[in-house]
Amino acid sequence: MNAAINLHEMGQSLWLDNITRGLLDDGTLARYRRELAITGLTSNPTIYQHALADTAFYDAAIGNSDSGQSVEALFFDLALDDLRRAADLFRPDFDDSDGADGWVSLEVSPLLAHDAPATLRIAAELHARADRPNLFIKIPGTPAGLLAIEESIFAGVPVNVTLLFSCAQYQAAAEAYLRGVERRLEAGLDPAIASVASLFISRWDAAVADKVPAELRNRLGIAVARRTYRAYRELLASRRWRHLAETGARPQRLLWASTGTKDKNASDVLYLQALAAPNTINTIPEKTLLAFADHGVVSGSMPADGGDAEQTLAAFEAAGINLEALAQQLQDDGAEAFATSWRALLQVLDSKRSEAGK
Repeated sequence: MNAAINLHEMGQSLWLDNITRGLLDDGTLARYRRELAITGLTSNPTIYQHALADTAFYDAAIGNSDSGQSVEALFFDLALDDLRRAADLFRPDFDDSDGADGWVSLEVSPLLAHDAPATLRIAAELHARADRPNLFIKIPGTPAGLLAIEESIFAGVPVNVTLLFSCAQYQAAAEAYLRGVERRLEAGLDPAIASVASLFISRWDAAVADKVPAELRNRLGIAVARRTYRAYRELLASRRWRHLAETGARPQRLLWASTGTKDKNASDVLYLQALAAPNTINTIPEKTLLAFADHGVVSGSMPADGGDAEQTLAAFEAAGINLEALAQQLQDDGAEAFATSWRALLQVLDSKRSEAGK
């Protein structure tokens, strides 16, 4: 039995942080589901930028597209075709878990990160077009995004909250989710609207790699995760949540994102081993998934009380790292990086459509 299956048996859902038409067409995604316990996937603008620029998987569809539609509309047509197929592949996992697992995710345009009304409108449109019960719409946990998240949950749109970097940002996203669910109850609506909150891990360590002593290298992301996991467990044990659960509401699951190791001198499975925890999700880059299946080890679960997180975070503060400011910088930089990838993928699509005579 490989380590990926061990994680799954511990109670952690493993999702693939990748999607290309090639993974669907050649059966690789189905094989990962069968052999490596992959039960969902996530996509983002950077993933699609590379898929469109570096492969020919979409060329035929681009050539057959409607020349009158916008480039952005063409992208969503292509992405929704992929994600519907992936959602259908994972539908048995969705059904078997009563809707807790088996999800795929599609992101709204990153250019809307600071525009709540537009995000809300596009999220609803994409969810309706997808026509799959196990497709999340990804909305960033920016201040404007939080408004759109609450309204989207109230409107019945399942949301993957992306670009969360700190415990405080996670708690803000959880609060937006809870308010949306509570408003549904007040309105006499079904409270069982699914959501996940995606905390990005490895970017913390990349950001401070040259700013801290050697003994602190590659420890910040894990410490932030441990602090957040404690808050997640405390929320699920709270009176407020227990009341909602009794009405049929679903917990917003905590998802670990950005779990590929960026430091070439560190273990390539560092974060998967450290982030093992039941009732969470890990969305994993393909290279990291294969490495973990080959030589990863599951040696226990993340401590529910956060373990040494607070001592470790205090050591980073003592080393001159302003954690609150860095969390905001990471979220801002992440939003801008996705916007850059978004512009690049639209440019690639426009070029390929021009080459096809469209």
